Amino acid sequence: MIAILRRYATWLHLRWPAGTVEKLPRVGQGGGTSVPGLYIAGDLTGIPLLKFALDSGARATRRIHADLARETRSGDAEGAMPRSTHGPSHAPENARDLVIIGAGVSGLAAAAEAARLGLGFEVVEASRPLSTLIDFPRAKPIYTYPLAMKPEGPLEVTADLKEPLIAELESQRARLGIAVRPGRAVRITGAVGRFEVVLADGSSLKARRVLIAIGRSGDFRRLGVPGEDLPCVFHRLHDPRDFAGMPVLVVGGGDSAAETAIALTQGGARVTLVHRGAELTRPKPANLEQLERLRRDPAAHVSVERPVSERITTAIGDFLPEAGHGTLEILRSTEVAEIRDHEAVLRVPDGLRTVANEVVFVMIGREAPLDFLRLAGVRIAGDRTPMSWAGLALFLVACAWLYDWKSGGFFSALWYAHHWFPVDLPERLATLGGRIAADARDPSTLIGTLAISAASPSFYYTLAYSLVVVIFGIRRIRRRRTPYVTAQTTTLMLIQVIPLFLLPEIALPLLDRHGLLPAGLADALFPRVNYGHGREFWRAYGLILAWPLDVYNIFTHRPLGAWLVIGFVQTCVLIPLAVFFFGKGAYCGWICSCGALAETLGDTHRQKMPHGPGWNRLNLAGQVVLAIAVVLLLARIAGWILPEGNPAARLFESALEPGYKWGIDVFLAGVLGYGLYFWFSGRVWCRFFCPLAALMHVYARFSRFAIVADKKKCISCNVCTSVCHQGIDVMNFANKGAPMTDPECVRCSACVHDCPTGVLRFGQVSGAGQIISVDSLAASPVLMREGE
Repeated sequence: MIAILRRYATWLHLRWPAGTVEKLPRVGQGGGTSVPGLYIAGDLTGIPLLKFALDSGARATRRIHADLARETRSGDAEGAMPRSTHGPSHAPENARDLVIIGAGVSGLAAAAEAARLGLGFEVVEASRPLSTLIDFPRAKPIYTYPLAMKPEGPLEVTADLKEPLIAELESQRARLGIAVRPGRAVRITGAVGRFEVVLADGSSLKARRVLIAIGRSGDFRRLGVPGEDLPCVFHRLHDPRDFAGMPVLVVGGGDSAAETAIALTQGGARVTLVHRGAELTRPKPANLEQLERLRRDPAAHVSVERPVSERITTAIGDFLPEAGHGTLEILRSTEVAEIRDHEAVLRVPDGLRTVANEVVFVMIGREAPLDFLRLAGVRIAGDRTPMSWAGLALFLVACAWLYDWKSGGFFSALWYAHHWFPVDLPERLATLGGRIAADARDPSTLIGTLAISAASPSFYYTLAYSLVVVIFGIRRIRRRRTPYVTAQTTTLMLIQVIPLFLLPEIALPLLDRHGLLPAGLADALFPRVNYGHGREFWRAYGLILAWPLDVYNIFTHRPLGAWLVIGFVQTCVLIPLAVFFFGKGAYCGWICSCGALAETLGDTHRQKMPHGPGWNRLNLAGQVVLAIAVVLLLARIAGWILPEGNPAARLFESALEPGYKWGIDVFLAGVLGYGLYFWFSGRVWCRFFCPLAALMHVYARFSRFAIVADKKKCISCNVCTSVCHQGIDVMNFANKGAPMTDPECVRCSACVHDCPTGVLRFGQVSGAGQIISVDSLAASPVLMREGE
């Protein structure tokens, strides 16, 4: 049995990749951080692209200029005693308007914009201007995606090779008169208007605003193996001709490792490229083609295939003359076990292998300088503090109270007993006199209907829920200006407001009171009761919320035939068809009320969803909840079939149904589902525990839906994975150019929308992975700008 369950889990979900997300600072619009007055631009914003670095530096400076202008106006208006302690009259003497830490591409773009705006600024650089570009291998191609993007600010770039690009930027720096002060910033103290940037030599700079533009300039990532600190181990390549004729080991699986191996091979080295994965997927197609060409024929000419608009006009040979031809061996599924002076021990699939080498290049990237940022007070995504844990605990308690009250538990009874809740609202309104009193006594009027509905806690809960969806839905549409988000969010808002609020609370009661509901239909769908509106109009939720998400139209004392038919058609016909063509998101992302809140209120919290193999395994918890729902359904059917008062019916009604209500519907879906909202994303319930999502997960294994990827545009920035609030490793598919077919996807479009190079789009694929079609409803701003 365990082996069967393991195979099922692998088939269902564990076969999909489960990458993690690098910790980076939380950066808002315009580069703002959790520290007022402290901004971040460039690589640390999460997008390692030249154009975005330029753009983010200029935009951050513009926001800083606007902030300072507001402070000046505020100070002038208040005279000698400005109301704000952050105004210019409170800035220290000799304080610059702006100190820019880092003289890379984004730092220089910020300085150029500051000079244009007339700000007093200073640029501090620990190494040398443009050091990241300078440290690239000779003749490294520079990719300038997205093609249609024109960065803000006065700096312009047209070159697409390292050497001419550096020359171009240095020329503009000299023309603009941007001076760079040598110095390494060790900490930032003070507050907005009164910052102090302390340098390693003990000196300091005072500033009203600070912009950090140092990129991922922290420590190089390490292999964690013996010998890694030997003098023969390097983390960057300057001139590959220095290693002609030498055996060289290159470690890594991205573009940096691929380009290093290519340059060294062309420079005459005997190169062994080691990658721990089973295949190289992250490098760009041009780099992969060059690797394969050099592996087969080291004398092959190295060319770079680029779009016509970006084709390299200067031959690489002008910068990298031939120094003889080396050799290239590529070892996959291999890790370094030990590094020695003249050899390295590798862990290959069938054991250990020793290879000769004189030099090792470990090209696996750098860690972001998180400690420096934390010391300045900048919040890091994913960091948890005692205060945040305390806030989570208090919010969970509040959610426990709310859902106990809504569900008729202890607190609800307490409110009723002490008259803290208007359960007698119609009677209270009837004492007001006049027209309101008359309407309140008449359930056929709008006021009378509202009075009866408002006597129930669920009315206020659903009203508040609908308002939140609408308010934050409008904000989402304004934030993500694509036709897809507009259509999806509008649909979610309309479904939440009309069938899930107005219909059960107002429309159906009014229609029934006026005799406009056919008696047979009303009796079949909404049985009579002796409270409220006289009928169970709340069952209308079942028109949208299908079994087993909403079980209460099925788990009844006597079977309601109409709801059994509706539930069967929804769960076994309509939803499978929708999932087949459009994926699980056809329901989760466009219809479900849980999804409505997650895509509106939860839109700005999606990056908080944990990623990784352990969390992926927790996805299977939904299968357990689904199994419980199926067992309860079988028990309910047995209770119907057996004679009245049978043990199955008694057990179901006394223990099983209440247990499901309080354990799953209230605790998992309510308390945890919403209690973890602002700490672990809005899809905790949807991803891990929802039984309907778990059932659709099975359906989705046979779906044609996929997110298709244009691999040649993928820069492996991991933005797509970081914004997925289902925890999907989208980048793993994108950098292979493979369709993303993970059944967890709910079609939220965040990965498509946020991809900086327009790699992704929704579509349908065949069982063989061939693209059948792509969606016409645009979801990518990049592709919209490029007219695709």
